[in-house]
Amino acid sequence: MGMEVGFFGLLVLIADIYAIIKTLDSGASTGSKVIWILLILLLPVVGLILWFIMGPSSKKHGTI
Repeated sequence: MGMEVGFFGLLVLIADIYAIIKTLDSGASTGSKVIWILLILLLPVVGLILWFIMGPSSKKHGTI
């Protein structure tokens, strides 16, 4: 069981790093970026799901 949890954790870590990089690259305001990054770091799985559904797009406009 430990191996599956470790592998899932690694996948979540990789996905979180990707989400953080895409958030930093987005055209969102600095405040929005900080909030999204904190959400992703503090709630890795839930934050990642929320980012995927509602996060800032990679387009250069300032929506959240």
